[in-house]
Amino acid sequence: MLSDIIDVLADPADGTLLSGVDDYTRLVSESGHSFDVARQGYVTLAAGAGLRHQGDSMEMVRARETFLSRGHFAPFVEAVAAGVHDALDDAAVPDTARPVIAEIGAGTGYYLSHALDSVEGSRGLGLDISVHAARQLARCHHRVGAVVADVWERLPVRDSSIDVITVVFAPRNAAEFARVLTPGGQAIFLTADRGHLAELRGPLGILDVEEGKIDRLINQAEGHLSPVTEPALIEFPMELDRESIAAQIGMSPSARHIAPAELAARIADLPETMTVTARAHLLRMGRA
Repeated sequence: MLSDIIDVLADPADGTLLSGVDDYTRLVSESGHSFDVARQGYVTLAAGAGLRHQGDSMEMVRARETFLSRGHFAPFVEAVAAGVHDALDDAAVPDTARPVIAEIGAGTGYYLSHALDSVEGSRGLGLDISVHAARQLARCHHRVGAVVADVWERLPVRDSSIDVITVVFAPRNAAEFARVLTPGGQAIFLTADRGHLAELRGPLGILDVEEGKIDRLINQAEGHLSPVTEPALIEFPMELDRESIAAQIGMSPSARHIAPAELAARIADLPETMTVTARAHLLRMGRA
């Protein structure tokens, strides 16, 4: 709920503190700006003219929920949750604390809710640019506050207020992450590696992950974030039926580049089940 994480939220325009009024139907900043809370429980915190980038469509959110709910990415989920524990241990966060875990590009909250379940008393802040995702995000866990915001702009978050940031196949803004992390806080990145979903790329006509993506992440974060671990490769096979394959492609950017009828025809030509490789790097970084 937003009330659980109100102490870390800030006015996106000027960084002043927010408080809930009228039984948390609105958030009001110290500078007088007001933000209505949607009946589904999320709030849009965007400065100026509002959001400028496109988020996931309703169809993409539904596909994401379908695919993830089947547990195909369970090793990724477990690795992210373990990374959160390691980050909190490194920072010597006491067991009695109520650490804040923020996921950027949180989607339906699948990864965030698992991390919260694994850390007793933790609080979750889920940020996504998609209103459709935020509706799911707001009800993914009773300790999650859902916020619609643009990662490329100033995050609506107080300085030095977040214990752990998780970024799972989502955009990164290293300067903002460094600003909002606590002095001992860490950002955890799960980044697709070349060969991820390799068996699907030829038959479905989707592009492979570019070479050197994890090195580019580290270079782009220089001056803001520094690695505290070596990148850890996570690779495992998945047995996917056609429905799961359709959901996987439907939740990805490829869904915007292939006409639905053409994609359905390509999937229909696949075997009933396929072994598909999942491959990504997990990297933890702290403030530089």
